[in-house]
Formats: sequence, structure tokens, C-alpha cells
Amino acid sequence: MNFIPIMEREKLLEGYQSIIHSIYSSKAYYERLKDFLKHFQPKGKGSQRVTGEKLTAFLRSVVYLGILSRSRIYYWKLFIWSLFARPKLFPLAITYSIYGYHFKKVFGLR
Repeated sequence: MNFIPIMEREKLLEGYQSIIHSIYSSKAYYERLKDFLKHFQPKGKGSQRVTGEKLTAFLRSVVYLGILSRSRIYYWKLFIWSLFARPKLFPLAITYSIYGYHFKKVFGLR
């Protein structure tokens, strides 16, 4: 080891957990996502073709994030906002909503 830690291990882990809980809280995550989508200017057309895989992912997001999740209000707010305010970015909004779900799952958050 090339340094001597000053902070106690438990305190460091508590701080880390606090940061993870705050940045992946549903409200904070969806607010950051909406802010990103407001300012994002995509270059090119991108892939807009609907495939069976994309449709399945979308439908699963509606079920898991829009119906079963305790954070469903934030999902539906983003869903409706992106559909009307930035319709071309709607698929991206759903994709990043799914990413947020996976991040929370990886970190063991609910």
C-alpha cells in the first residue's frame, strides 16, 4: 500500500452508500435523466426501427417500472413528458429508465 488511510473503513463505506442511495434515488435519477434529455442534441438519425426485442423491452418497462415499481410516478412523468416534449428521444428516455432500474438492482437498492 502506498498510503495510510486516515478515515475509518466503516465511515468511508457509510459515505459511499449514502452517495449511491442519493444519486440512484428514483426522484434524483429521473430528474437528471429529464434534464439530460432537455439538453441532448443527437447527431444523425440513429436507429429508429422497432424490433421484437425493443418492443419486448418497452412492454417489460411498462410492467416493471410503470406498474410494479414503487417509483412508477417518476417513470410515468418522464414517459409522458418525453412523449410530448421530446418525442424523438422517447426511445432513449425508456432505455435510460431501464438502465436506472438495473443500476438500482446492481447496488441492491429498492
